[in-house]
Amino acid sequence: MRYGVNLEIDRSIDDFSGAQPISTVAPIPLPSPAVTLIEKVREAFRALPDGRKQSNARLYEMEDAALSAFAVFFSQSPSFLDSQVRMQKQLGRNNASSLFGVHEIPCDNQIRNLLDPVPPESLYPVMAEMGDALYQQGYLTGFRSINDTLLIALDGTDFFSSENISCAGCSETRLKNGRVLYRHIAVTPVLVAPGQANAIPLPPEFVQPQDGQDKQDCELAASARWLARWGEHYRPWRITYLGDDLYCHQSHCLRVRAQQADFLFTCKPESHATLYEWVDDFQRNEQLGRVVQARRVGKKHFTDTYRYVHQVPLRNTDDAVMANWLELVTTDARGAILFKNAWATSHAITDHNVAALASAGRARWKIENENNNILKTKGYHFDHNFGHGKHFLANLFATLILLAFLVHTALDWMDTRYAKVRGLLPSRRTFFEHLRALLQYLPFDDWDHLMRFMQQRLAPNAPDTG
Repeated sequence: MRYGVNLEIDRSIDDFSGAQPISTVAPIPLPSPAVTLIEKVREAFRALPDGRKQSNARLYEMEDAALSAFAVFFSQSPSFLDSQVRMQKQLGRNNASSLFGVHEIPCDNQIRNLLDPVPPESLYPVMAEMGDALYQQGYLTGFRSINDTLLIALDGTDFFSSENISCAGCSETRLKNGRVLYRHIAVTPVLVAPGQANAIPLPPEFVQPQDGQDKQDCELAASARWLARWGEHYRPWRITYLGDDLYCHQSHCLRVRAQQADFLFTCKPESHATLYEWVDDFQRNEQLGRVVQARRVGKKHFTDTYRYVHQVPLRNTDDAVMANWLELVTTDARGAILFKNAWATSHAITDHNVAALASAGRARWKIENENNNILKTKGYHFDHNFGHGKHFLANLFATLILLAFLVHTALDWMDTRYAKVRGLLPSRRTFFEHLRALLQYLPFDDWDHLMRFMQQRLAPNAPDTG
């Protein structure tokens, strides 16, 4: 093969002889974003801790075990590895190797045994790095919300429960029948924004027993650890934290402000009696701000009524955090209430931004609709017990699923061919049905080969935009 320097020498000879220079070297194609992102994942897996003793008899490396598990979650195919073992025997090649870089495919039990001692924190840096890349390359520009901040929603979700299986990291709940329910709970922070379909998962934090503490761990304590771990990292992005009424708590609001961030938390009357007494006093004195906006959707008419006030206490103590409060009530043409919610926030509220603040507060639901529900109902099987283990396996598998979801989200933006195929198969379920079938029966050279194949079969007359 002739490279650039030699080509220049050849061109000078052609020029001297009077012949027209002819370039015979095709430009070296850049790796697709899918290849680049998978390589980032492989780099992280190569660095996973390996507690085994050094031995020449090792059949599988930690990298292969982690890549094999990741491939199952990425392809949303629990039988992916079995099909690739068969493909290797029949065709002498397999997609686990060509697409994910697996050298030797371990069996399921070997994967569990190798990965059980690996703490999920080992994968947090690669998740953060991918989110940083989306931020630095401008993909999150459209996520800017109130006062030009980015919204990070916090919420906890169960992803494992059993009365019979447990590990050292399980939370325990005493049931009415006296039995103990063992649970795994994750706080799954995500970047969200009004009008944005995607939610971008950030590194999680797991609810689990803490050394030296008698009190059982909880979602709010796990969120506090997440803020201590990641608050400074995301501080330059200018963040507003969203959360349900659980997070509208004196200590948590102070933690957020200590990170030089803002908060916008759901605020219910039953848990904030003092605050609502102040709101009622302002209402009696006609000192609440009030904005009424009529809108029409098709033939239906709605009225949004906003109320707000500044500097009301979160609790009945002398050191109470003074927050600003806003409420949204939506009614139909007959006056029936269709929606009602209220928030406490550190943002100043005006007639001009109260609607935007309420819209940002309502975006908190995206952590449920565009993150947790997708993870549990759209093929990721987040709440399925792929292997509980004795140490970290359940939490590590949950992190691998979040990582696969993050890579899928990044590819929707960064990989032209991947986005084109997703556009031709807009249903997430249908897309992965096609992907599973193809990977089970056909070997592909690389991700570009796979995406080109799918695009050409789905739209044979469309131009190649890769």
